[in-house]
Amino acid sequence: MTKQEFKELVQKNILLLDGATGSNLMKAGMPRGVCAEQWIYENPAALVELQKQYAKAGSKIVYAPTFSANRISLANHGLEDQVEKLNQGLVKISKDAVGDASYVAGDLTTTGKQEMAYEELFDAYTEQIQVLYEAGVDLLVGETLLGVTEATAILDAAASVCDLPVMCTLTVESDGSLFFGGNIYDAVETLEQMGADAVGINCSTGPDQLLAVVKNIRSRVNIPVVIKPNAGMPVIDEKGNPVYSMDAEEFAKNMKNLVEAGANIVGGCCGTTPEFIEKLAEELK
Repeated sequence: MTKQEFKELVQKNILLLDGATGSNLMKAGMPRGVCAEQWIYENPAALVELQKQYAKAGSKIVYAPTFSANRISLANHGLEDQVEKLNQGLVKISKDAVGDASYVAGDLTTTGKQEMAYEELFDAYTEQIQVLYEAGVDLLVGETLLGVTEATAILDAAASVCDLPVMCTLTVESDGSLFFGGNIYDAVETLEQMGADAVGINCSTGPDQLLAVVKNIRSRVNIPVVIKPNAGMPVIDEKGNPVYSMDAEEFAKNMKNLVEAGANIVGGCCGTTPEFIEKLAEELK
């Protein structure tokens, strides 16, 4: 997909993303504490079924589960030499799952390390993006980013490798502040100037908490705004599992408010399922 094709795609309609991956795979048997990318690579059936359901529900873009498949994060599991194998394999699983029904985004995320040097981030993201590009992703997304430096490293790395569209979404507090300092409003302006094709937030909180944040982001940028929040705020049950407060219908109604406030590209994060995307598609018709 070219940047121009992405722009035209967003102009036609509100663009629907997928919902959560990790929380659904845990329900399907993925153990806690494992390297999710390796587990999915070795046990692809649950992901294939999930992504087929997202495509059927109306997701025009699904995220390949390459989330933390960069050398810095993989080193936590002794897998830093598996960047090529995991990214190539996981993209293929997603592309085979959705076929021509959805575009597949190569997914990149935070290393979780605030003091990481920019050059080290740039090198790690460049390596991952090179593999994602060669594997045939349609676009790139940096998501659940904790600060603007990570996002700028992803944008610079992407520009050094290819001309694919890049969406950047950061995780925020309900007041718009970022976990690694600064705020989302200044960040999205910077990212637009650096060439991001869409900016916004994911994870963070439920859509009911984000109306003012979305309005403020919309007022600061001219590019599409991406919103992919959780299914409300979780409480932990007696088994240690997070239980999210919103059902699919309430989530969809709140998301419609965010679309009316200026969001162009929408989906769900933690706690959301294909049913949430299906309800959101119905709400937006």
